[in-house]
Amino acid sequence: MNTPIKTQCFKAYDIRGQVPSDLNEEVAYRIGRAMVAELHAKHIVLGRDMRLESPMLAEAMTRGLREAGANVIDIGLCGTEEVYFATSAFAADGGVMITASHNPKGYNGMKLVKSESRPISGDTGLNAIRDRVESGDLGPLASNPGQVRFELDKTRYIEHLLTYVDIADLKPLKILADPGNGAAGPVLQELIGKLPFEWIIINGEPDGNFPNGVPNPLLPENRSLTRQALLENGCDLGLAWDGDFDRCFFFDQEGRFIEGYYLVGLLAEMLLKQNPGAKIIHDPRLTWNTIDQVRLAGGVSVQCKTGHAFIKECMRLEDAIYGGEMSAHHYFRDFAYCDSGMIPWLLVTALMSVSGKKLSQLVDERIEAYPCSGEINYRVSDVAAALESVLKHYLPQAPHLDQTDGIGLDFPDWRFNLRGSNTEPLLRLNVESRRDPALVALKVKEIEGLLNSKYME
Repeated sequence: MNTPIKTQCFKAYDIRGQVPSDLNEEVAYRIGRAMVAELHAKHIVLGRDMRLESPMLAEAMTRGLREAGANVIDIGLCGTEEVYFATSAFAADGGVMITASHNPKGYNGMKLVKSESRPISGDTGLNAIRDRVESGDLGPLASNPGQVRFELDKTRYIEHLLTYVDIADLKPLKILADPGNGAAGPVLQELIGKLPFEWIIINGEPDGNFPNGVPNPLLPENRSLTRQALLENGCDLGLAWDGDFDRCFFFDQEGRFIEGYYLVGLLAEMLLKQNPGAKIIHDPRLTWNTIDQVRLAGGVSVQCKTGHAFIKECMRLEDAIYGGEMSAHHYFRDFAYCDSGMIPWLLVTALMSVSGKKLSQLVDERIEAYPCSGEINYRVSDVAAALESVLKHYLPQAPHLDQTDGIGLDFPDWRFNLRGSNTEPLLRLNVESRRDPALVALKVKEIEGLLNSKYME
């Protein structure tokens, strides 16, 4: 058992890799043992997505957890947020979600949390677990192995979701839902009978073969089936999710994809009506619209570094009611400060019902006020040098400089954020302006020119 093994599947915030070369039964077993040793855990929640290798990895993980002495609360096929919910609801010492979310077929991974569904990332335990897995120092075997308890009933989770809306206020909207053959389908089936909507569901069966492509609506090429079905059926709203449904994506009645950025301000405004003066956390990539909407709604906006571990910790420190990232991650204080791909669309349908407005009417004014580029990725030879070069070019123009995450430069009429990827030699660019989409396009080209002259591959 002390034989060293490779641990390249351990990333900054989670575990991800190809099966079986990076992640396999032996690695999963060791992670289970090491997690119990690090957390001194007695009870661990375990869930898995629909990927073909997930049951095998779950079985190996269960064996490792039990042999280390922990009891396993197995919630079966689920989304990541169901593990978050169950870990808090059952007062467990930790939770494991086996998922590779939107990664290609053949990949799998794990997201780990400790008690209160607090994330386990690099310096909060993941590196220590990795070191144990690599060395084989997995802690003692228990004289009495833990037990497995199955908790497959989603009732408590569904009931919690429904606390975010007043069902009596909801109107009979026609909704196109596309789970992408991911894990969202079973949750929708539980909700359908409790909501007054007319549903058109495509790709609703969980299927790790991904017959309609990997569920990742963030990629424009993955939206055509959703858009086509929405238009063919004359729906009021379109919804799509990634594989573990921690992100929800919106389409208006015309089939237009709505950038996650504009949902942050919309959800913040809604929640501030119920919680006047509360704090809202946002990431630094695109900010002006969120800051403006939060101010107009009487709230306090607080900027935080990109990434779920940072956002969740910041929300706890600030006692914020909501946190939003432009990447379609939405976090809620009353959901153990965790992200949910179900709560956002429930809130939006409630707003559409009460206001009598279409989604396009709710966001068009904000899109016009603060047009944005969306996130653009560039492969570069030297991330740090490229960032420094762009910074040197713009600093003489005396903009406001923010270094919360990469570099953020604010000018009177436009701003941008440029940051490096944590895992790849990529720069990620976001540009926005005040009512000037042509300026956004111009500045994207300008920054591309700076990168292209020296750093782009």
